[in-house]
Amino acid sequence: MKNVIVGVLTLIVVGLMGFVFMNGRAYHGGEAGKVTEDMSTFKQSDNVVAKPTEKSDREKEDEKLSALRDKAGNAGAFKVSNEYKSKCSSCHGVNGSGMQNGKKLMGPKIIGQDAEKLYTDLIDFKAGRKENIIMKGLLMNLTEEDLRRFADEIGEFAQKAKEQNSQ
Repeated sequence: MKNVIVGVLTLIVVGLMGFVFMNGRAYHGGEAGKVTEDMSTFKQSDNVVAKPTEKSDREKEDEKLSALRDKAGNAGAFKVSNEYKSKCSSCHGVNGSGMQNGKKLMGPKIIGQDAEKLYTDLIDFKAGRKENIIMKGLLMNLTEEDLRRFADEIGEFAQKAKEQNSQ
């Protein structure tokens, strides 16, 4: 019985292969082969070189405005550790304000919070007492010393901001 089933399936597969070969030009480049063939004759016949499209004045202004927003968003930033940048700044902002380039980010404002409160919050997130999947995932492999270092750094943000604004 197995041999009969295998034989029938083999005939079906071979039949489908023959059908595709005869109708679909699957082994001769198919439709894609026709398109690339048409493109090569088009390029040879017209000798047209594609020119880069120039941007409209509106697009140029939008680019300048975007660059200015990025610059303004980073002007208020002060020096933070690479660890903070890689783990925290995408949600809480480069300075812990919860904002970047005038837009609200996913994480809340953490600048101005006490280092002890931040440390206990980080411990709670890691332990799962405070539910946030993203925070738990980020903190999962960190030690309590790492959490203390983050809390101390973030606790100093308000002072760093004052120093930068007074300069």
